Amino acid sequence: MAFGWIDEQAELRRRAGLVRTLRPRPADSPLLDLASNDYLGLTRHPEVVEGAAAAARTWGGGATGSRLVTGTTELHTTLERELAEFCGFEAALVLSSGYAANLAAVTALAPHGSLIVSDAGNHASLIDGCRLARGTTQVIGHADPEGARKALGTHDGPAVVVSDTVFSVDGDAAPLAGYARACREHGAGLLVDDAHGLGVLGEGGRGAPHAAGLAGADDVVTTLTLSKSLGSQGGAVLGPARVIDHLVNAARTFIFDTGLAPAAAGSALAALRLLRREPERAARARAVAAELHARLTAAGLEAVPPDAAVVSVRAPSPEQAVRWAADCRSAGLAVGCFRPPSVPDGISRLRLTARGDLSEAQIEQAVRVIDATRP
Repeated sequence: MAFGWIDEQAELRRRAGLVRTLRPRPADSPLLDLASNDYLGLTRHPEVVEGAAAAARTWGGGATGSRLVTGTTELHTTLERELAEFCGFEAALVLSSGYAANLAAVTALAPHGSLIVSDAGNHASLIDGCRLARGTTQVIGHADPEGARKALGTHDGPAVVVSDTVFSVDGDAAPLAGYARACREHGAGLLVDDAHGLGVLGEGGRGAPHAAGLAGADDVVTTLTLSKSLGSQGGAVLGPARVIDHLVNAARTFIFDTGLAPAAAGSALAALRLLRREPERAARARAVAAELHARLTAAGLEAVPPDAAVVSVRAPSPEQAVRWAADCRSAGLAVGCFRPPSVPDGISRLRLTARGDLSEAQIEQAVRVIDATRP
């Protein structure tokens, strides 16, 4: 039977407790949301919603084509200019998703004969970029600058170190300064994904590269998503203008993909301007994360110290993690549930989003529910 192997895989997932299902949410969900990536609570902010609506009224429902044909509007270029200025880079390029941005950057910056040094904790989009690139990939230990240095020392030719700035599973930050030193010792480039750093880390939320003093360097490129702190959709690559020009001419997920919908570009731009006007939102997200961690550990739960806005709570097993998350939902709290193969170390977790708009009462509610429902 065609695709018969699919049934076998489904049965293996069922036995391992790893079946995933879609759960549509209503627009007026009564749940306290600690599962999304809406770090600053901007998705429903009136200015952000109006930014999307105004862009749709002006430009229509879609971009109408690829960026190199009809898909680049004045709105796209304004967003790119303001993103680059805010984060401290020379230029930016907006794509249809953060995933597409990572594929674009890795594949275009790792030609045949190059070496890609990849952190073992990297997001799937960076890993897939490494698989698609024509260069050779060497995976190093998690957050291991010395491993990067050793790997680079074995290669004579173009090279790039690839890493998340904040890892999505445990919310720990990468040693960016160490990676940058290793790169500069060997003339390599540094490519970092700041999906979980933008809006949370750095001065006023300008991101992890800005906080590390790496923004604007001619050997540093960063990718980011517009779907987390900016509460919209899409992704971007930021770096030296010559690198961005190269991506326009060489990145397949840019050249052959339809441009980002105007509504998404408009809402992202509105959120960016709001963050620039209210920089305290970044500090508030970090403070909520620290408070959640302190209260969870005080309750005897095993929570990983957060470096940004992700708080991870260890679960005994995949099955118990699923049950724990379901019990939280029944008690009015939505939390993320990370299980293999999403977690590289095989340890299942509840993943909490420390949204900057959470009140003290909501923080207390979240901790109370997680503690009361623990396996």
